[in-house]
Amino acid sequence: MAISSISSKLDLSNFPNIYVLQAHVPVAELHDIEQHLIKSGASLTYDIREARLVLGYISKPRRAKFELQARNVMFKPMGASSPHAVSPTLGPGSPALPPMKRRKLQDIETDLMTDDSTASEHEDSSSTGSQSKAAAEAETEPLSQFSTSQASTSQTIASSPPPDQPPKSCTQGDFANRVKVVNLQWLKDSVHLGQPQSIQNYLVYEAELLPSQPAWRSTRSPAAEPVSLEAGPKTQSMFAPGDNIPRDIIDRAKAEAKSKSKPRTNLSRAAKRDRVSDAAKRDFLNRSFTSTTSQDPWSQRTRLLRQTTSEHEEGVSATLPPMPDWVLQNKVYSCERATPLNSPNEAFIAQLKEIRTARLLTNDEIGVRAYSTSIASLAAYPHQIQNTGEILALPGCDQKIAHLFHEWQASPDHRIQAAKDVADDPVLKVLRLFYEIWGVGATTAREFYYEKRWRDLDDIVEFGWNSLSRVQQIGVKYYDEFLLKLPRAEVETIAGVVRRHAQNVVDERIQCVIVGGYRRGKADSGDVDLILSHPEQSATAGLVDKVVRSLEQEGWITHTLTLNLTNTKRGQETLPFITNTKGAGFDTLDKALVVWQAQPFPKQGGNEMQGEGVKNPNPHRRVDIIISPWRTVGCAVAGWTSGTTFQRDLRRYAKKVKGWKFDSSGVRERGSGRWIDLEGWGNPRTRSKDPFEAEKRVFEGLGLQYREPWDRCTG
Repeated sequence: MAISSISSKLDLSNFPNIYVLQAHVPVAELHDIEQHLIKSGASLTYDIREARLVLGYISKPRRAKFELQARNVMFKPMGASSPHAVSPTLGPGSPALPPMKRRKLQDIETDLMTDDSTASEHEDSSSTGSQSKAAAEAETEPLSQFSTSQASTSQTIASSPPPDQPPKSCTQGDFANRVKVVNLQWLKDSVHLGQPQSIQNYLVYEAELLPSQPAWRSTRSPAAEPVSLEAGPKTQSMFAPGDNIPRDIIDRAKAEAKSKSKPRTNLSRAAKRDRVSDAAKRDFLNRSFTSTTSQDPWSQRTRLLRQTTSEHEEGVSATLPPMPDWVLQNKVYSCERATPLNSPNEAFIAQLKEIRTARLLTNDEIGVRAYSTSIASLAAYPHQIQNTGEILALPGCDQKIAHLFHEWQASPDHRIQAAKDVADDPVLKVLRLFYEIWGVGATTAREFYYEKRWRDLDDIVEFGWNSLSRVQQIGVKYYDEFLLKLPRAEVETIAGVVRRHAQNVVDERIQCVIVGGYRRGKADSGDVDLILSHPEQSATAGLVDKVVRSLEQEGWITHTLTLNLTNTKRGQETLPFITNTKGAGFDTLDKALVVWQAQPFPKQGGNEMQGEGVKNPNPHRRVDIIISPWRTVGCAVAGWTSGTTFQRDLRRYAKKVKGWKFDSSGVRERGSGRWIDLEGWGNPRTRSKDPFEAEKRVFEGLGLQYREPWDRCTG
């Protein structure tokens, strides 16, 4: 039962901070759950340490305990007795019931709904090896740590209280100094019945919270001792440096050291990333641009939205511009509305983008997604926003965005304090420096800073050059050149050269489409994205290799960093619905990532063309060459042209509304895995004449109004 499809007047305002576990929850469903909690008045938090109520697709207490431990929640289990073990029908004079027969472990596990059997597709995230290992260790803990009633939660997990017994109201005292992990079915049943159900019937695990480690912000200099990533704590000697250590102890230590055939086992890469992530969380705790805080959520004052009386006077709303249809109809997907390149609220949106970048660099994926949704909605709004009421009416915008707009509007320089802190933070400056290296993502940037202790590009070159991948080495080598923007004329010149070489290796029917920011109308581009296609299916098989070789021979390509023939190897078929390929995301087409340098060039001080020993003064450029078969070229053009959030919502819309899986290689039905021909390839008479007609057919097949490329600028 999809939560988003139910309309109710559920009131969760009396509940404490709620955290939603991402395990086994698809990204689209997670977004719907968060939106529904916000609309119900719930206090949603993205820091589990602030939460007193944790919701998730969990039925085992051991799994719930692992989820808390994995997120650094300090707690201890409650007593062996559980609310489930007390029968409400027993009175003082009632006869005692016979003790419950102890069931075998395999019988309990058979009845329980195991987490491993939950069928869900993770399109945007994947679990790490360390989590899998930790989960396995958690599953091997003895069942005696938990009461029998906790282990048999599945018997009552989907039940609701009898009609004559209304649900018990929630109070802060019920969650004082404790955290409760509850199955997500509680929220679904509460929505369905229109009132909060008793948490006890869905309770999986309950623990007492311990005093957390005091918040701190690292004040060590860059030259300080690096974060220790070795396995296990370091032992200290019981002797002072000046003491006379007994000789036999020294001899035994030497003998023990010689007997060890292999060094101490190092942590896995996943475990190191967890350590780095924890260090980053501590470093940015209590910062204005993050969602983490060390304060007790019950002690925090409610942040009120200040509004003037005139904002509520009768007749003021009549002076506001009319709301567009997508607002009145609550269109939540950005692919259902036009988002122009230039927004009347661009100044405010620019501040939100700064905060979103900080969330990305500080490993807050949920925050990045939430800000992206809000930014896309604000960018589509055709009027300049006057008050917070307009923001609250927009799909994907909540009280937090309204607060930020109020702060921005009241500020003399129209700056949000969080955005100022982002610009001034010294750690974020270094992380952004690393993040802008070609081939370095946010995770690797944090590893450079916290694990390697690098602080600038010189540190990378001097201390870690050999540890970089080839792509990263090229990214460092041409760092300044890659930051230079390409004007539209240069993009068109590069596309013309690639088209000419593609036609030389195949024939004149080759089609070359410039996608990305150029097609959306941007004046400058960070790189060049090109899609090549041909009406004949066989002509695009292995085409990228031929084109790259031809360009290399003429000197246009200086470095070929990656050359993938993924689509050719699977017969140029649409990506299967279920695949064992690691890293299979939105794009699995044949493509090449190359470094481009314009040829030829004039000598300095003369009109003669290049000669031997003369350095090419033209900057190096990043160029992506993508090959798409004609049968699905419309999907490729639509995906590579659209903004990131528009592209994400195309996938979400296809999944939630049509029951399809959409990616750049085509569309498949989720139930059967059958390929959906949206572009008329099956009938030679109805095939698309060019990639642009094919793209329009994709929108039509999805049941969406076609949006011009310059109306897909979701930021």
